[in-house]
Amino acid sequence: MKWIREKGGAIFLLLFILCSWELIVQLKEVPGWLLPAPTAIFSEAIKAIPTFSTDILSTTQLAILGLTIGSLVGFIIAVSLHMMPKVQKLVYPLLILSQNIPIIVLAPLLIIWFGFGLLPKLIIIGLVCFFPIVVAALDGFKNTAPELKYYMEMAGASKSQLFWKLELPHSLPSLFSGLKISATYSVMGAVISEWLGAKKGIGVYMTLSQSSFRTDRVFVAIFTIMLLSVIVFGLLRVVERLVIKGKLER
Repeated sequence: MKWIREKGGAIFLLLFILCSWELIVQLKEVPGWLLPAPTAIFSEAIKAIPTFSTDILSTTQLAILGLTIGSLVGFIIAVSLHMMPKVQKLVYPLLILSQNIPIIVLAPLLIIWFGFGLLPKLIIIGLVCFFPIVVAALDGFKNTAPELKYYMEMAGASKSQLFWKLELPHSLPSLFSGLKISATYSVMGAVISEWLGAKKGIGVYMTLSQSSFRTDRVFVAIFTIMLLSVIVFGLLRVVERLVIKGKLER
């Protein structure tokens, strides 16, 4: 009942949108190639499961691998900048500028430099994922209660002890917020990377469907991307609760 109270409004809104969409398409007799009805999209999704499942698996593996690498790189950068404040003042503006480069423009250059293998795809996903981790982690480190830091410094704690025993545990909520943002971006980054040259994946399926004017299949791919993002986001929320609960119990 609690879950229904919390999620009921969002579910009702989603059902209302889908029903309105279905009704408009049916009443206006909109051509399927222009805007398919939700029932047509669902029907096509059922038919495509045997062949589309391999594309979903490929994109999922790529997204998780890219998210893992991007998160690790982002965390290492955040810790390094936090430990070296002077370097942070120099490097942080460059990190912000790196996010202003359109990925769709940078992607062809990565193909030229690194070929059509796995590396350029992972770089694209990593570039999408690492920045939220850096920002969230640095904010979490910075927002540690100053009186606790002062107490540990008076007790003789070193800088590394201060970080591992105080700043890192207190930054976990912020860190997981960055992880959840990066998780939703990772699926999108994986699809974009597949547009550049892959043999399978949701991005390949979407490109082929678009070129053949199969709009229903394009929507199948779009809804699958949304669903994968929600699943990864939900899994991270579960991990967040377990980790933070474990820290509180200690």
